[in-house]
Amino acid sequence: MFYYLGLIVEYFKNYMKTRLTYRADFWVEVISDLLFQATNFIFILVVFMHTDSLGGWSQSEVIFVYGFFMVPYAVFSCFVNMWNFSERYIVKGEMDRVLTRPAHHLFQIFLENIDPPALIGAVVGMIIMGISGGQLGLPFEWWTIPALIILTLSAVAIYTGIYTALTSLSFYSDAPTGILPLMFNIQNYGRYPVTIYNRTIQVLLTWVIPFAFVGIYPAALFLQREEMTSMALLTPVMGGIFLAIGLLAWNMGVKRYKGAGS
Repeated sequence: MFYYLGLIVEYFKNYMKTRLTYRADFWVEVISDLLFQATNFIFILVVFMHTDSLGGWSQSEVIFVYGFFMVPYAVFSCFVNMWNFSERYIVKGEMDRVLTRPAHHLFQIFLENIDPPALIGAVVGMIIMGISGGQLGLPFEWWTIPALIILTLSAVAIYTGIYTALTSLSFYSDAPTGILPLMFNIQNYGRYPVTIYNRTIQVLLTWVIPFAFVGIYPAALFLQREEMTSMALLTPVMGGIFLAIGLLAWNMGVKRYKGAGS
């Protein structure tokens, strides 16, 4: 445990030394992320300029859900960045280097692609939750912080499991797949109340590709939406299941890896 914690600290140090050498690039990335989130936030405001509620959810509630959605997604984006895995590790053969080192290969890949500026999104998300929660008069209970931590980590586990499983497909083909961008677009459905979609999409986002558990369901616990309390409490279970699926798919893929060709 201490060995891996030490690796995280060292990789963070190396990242900051490298990026702060070119500080303008660092801040451009931070500002770009903030502008992207601002665009999504403005979209919600524009929607509520034409309606008072969205599927029975008020503007403040939808904004709260979006704020929660930002927190686990920011943590995931920071520690589980595997967008260029196929090209870098399979096509260029860097997986050979990773497999010769003592730390677990998946953990190494996560650390080599960390993106600390993404954590700014988590801070913004918590600010949004605080402001919208205040407007809704939500109480701050003794369990609020522990629940926020557990549900955030569970949502990150869901993200990690899904994207790790999809990334493992690279071991079966040298060509990068187009599935990840598609999944990125689908995950955005989780930042809105699942009840606004038809029954088929609700089932898809809940049990097949459970992005409803990274936004609306856990956020509903803090919003005191009793009809979704049981689903919110199911978030850690879904996180464990999909993380296990992702790791299983990854380990099966690694066994098929034959090394870089000449």
